[in-house]
Amino acid sequence: MLTLDLSNEPRWHDLAPGVRVQLRPLTTALMVATRSDPAVEAVPEEASDEERALAFAKALARWAVMAWEGVGDADGNPIDPSPEAIDALLDIWPIFEAFQLAYVSKGLLLEQEKNASAPSPNGPSAGASDTAMPASPTRAASKPAPTARRG
Repeated sequence: MLTLDLSNEPRWHDLAPGVRVQLRPLTTALMVATRSDPAVEAVPEEASDEERALAFAKALARWAVMAWEGVGDADGNPIDPSPEAIDALLDIWPIFEAFQLAYVSKGLLLEQEKNASAPSPNGPSAGASDTAMPASPTRAASKPAPTARRG
């Protein structure tokens, strides 16, 4: 069953020890805005899938990140999110992976959820119909027992 979260409130996501980001909900409007982001549209047609994924993830993060904790400049001073800082954060491989897993994959899981079969109510075959006729007990009893061959 598809469950709807009607609160539409931003949520905090941990991306690394001591680093967390507050993100807008992953809505249709956010995905449409990301797809039409100039940085995404500027990706050349001959770009690899990896280059496209990185451009899309950075654009999505620029739209989604509202606040963060545990991110600072080269001197260790906390900084606010900015497009350049968000891009730099996603250039860190473990952060990129965590962002994809914690945020982007939620939309992909929804895709899988809507394509899945409904579970059977009681066990793996409870909802299945019979395909073979039941064996007749009288027919099995009337059949002669096999004889042993002597060699």
